[in-house]
Amino acid sequence: MLREYGINVHNLVKYILTLDDRAHRTRAAQLLVNLMARLNPSIGSVQDAQQKLWNHLFVMADGQLDVDAPFELSAMEYLNDKPQRVEIPTKVPKFKHYGKNVEALVQKVSEIENEDERRAGIIALGKLMKALYKAYNKDTVSDEVILSEMKILSQGKLNIELTGGETSTLFDVSPGIQQQKTYSQKEPQQQQHKHKKHGQHQQHRPKHKNQ
Repeated sequence: MLREYGINVHNLVKYILTLDDRAHRTRAAQLLVNLMARLNPSIGSVQDAQQKLWNHLFVMADGQLDVDAPFELSAMEYLNDKPQRVEIPTKVPKFKHYGKNVEALVQKVSEIENEDERRAGIIALGKLMKALYKAYNKDTVSDEVILSEMKILSQGKLNIELTGGETSTLFDVSPGIQQQKTYSQKEPQQQQHKHKKHGQHQQHRPKHKNQ
């Protein structure tokens, strides 16, 4: 276990390993690597920082991470590194499933002044919070709930309009995948039902006698 990233990051790694779609896993892994870079800012000054972060993710996944990574993944680099000093947290987070790291990210996003960058930060944060919520609670959650908890953590500073209300998928890691999968599953059934109905229509068609 890489203690410098905390238990919630490890839970998120476990969640990524459960995703069936490879492209979906890759996008979720990239999002997590971006988070790891924020949680471990000192690594930004290290040469090949991105590759190091991907290797850390590979280690946390016990070498089972099957994604389209931008680098060849290896656990050896981390095993050769010196262990970093781990600070023991003294404050209890408001939401256990998010932890103090997410609270720190909420603070950083709250400080963004540019409107477009702030919106992008809220969406990225919402995606992370939703994934962590699912990994911790083993249950689905709406974007409205995630946004409500984000408002609590930011003391009302972070807010965004959710199109579709309860059906919003803005904070899904890959909102189009499930919809595409559902459509592809329904289409053969619709075609089968159509052919069956057509066959019944032909079966009940009256026969005409030859004149």
